[in-house]
Amino acid sequence: MRLFIALDIPDAIRDRIARFVEGVSGFALDARWVKPESLHLTLKFIGEQPDSAVDQVKQALSTIESSTPEIHFRGYGFFPTAKSARVFWIGMEASAQLAALAEAIDDKMPALGIPKEDRAFSPHLTLARGAGGSGLPRRNKADAPNRTFQRLQEKLAALSTPEFGAMTPRSFFLYQSQLSPKGSKYTKLAAFDLK
Repeated sequence: MRLFIALDIPDAIRDRIARFVEGVSGFALDARWVKPESLHLTLKFIGEQPDSAVDQVKQALSTIESSTPEIHFRGYGFFPTAKSARVFWIGMEASAQLAALAEAIDDKMPALGIPKEDRAFSPHLTLARGAGGSGLPRRNKADAPNRTFQRLQEKLAALSTPEFGAMTPRSFFLYQSQLSPKGSKYTKLAAFDLK
């Protein structure tokens, strides 16, 4: 079972992002665009786990006490760099509580045999991935200048910084991700309240 932990995105923000994507996706035709209904803010990607691990993960997450973060969605960027872009994303500015929540989640995982993250938490919403490449934000040996997002970058440079709205989530969720040729399907397995 493929698992991850995430925050939901409110419909109003999701709709603004969908309109933005409609306006710019034609400038990166070779990219694989994320469906707006699939957008979420990942706090921790767990990966493949046996079905028996789900209850342990739920139990660990139920012990987390965290304040509600405030998150503003604005701007965009490319991983790992603009010249060798593999991922196009929307950025966000968040209160310190968001990083604290991600850290609290990450701290619970080693006891379950799930490794901690080896890089700092970098909140973003992935909008598109370059054809045939990793979606990882860090550099790979195979990274080289590419043109997948070049026209999109030129178009965006002429526009003002996009603003998509703000949210104050009340819960975070454990999700199951099922991969298919039509894209990933996400199923909520449990919800955990924030204070």
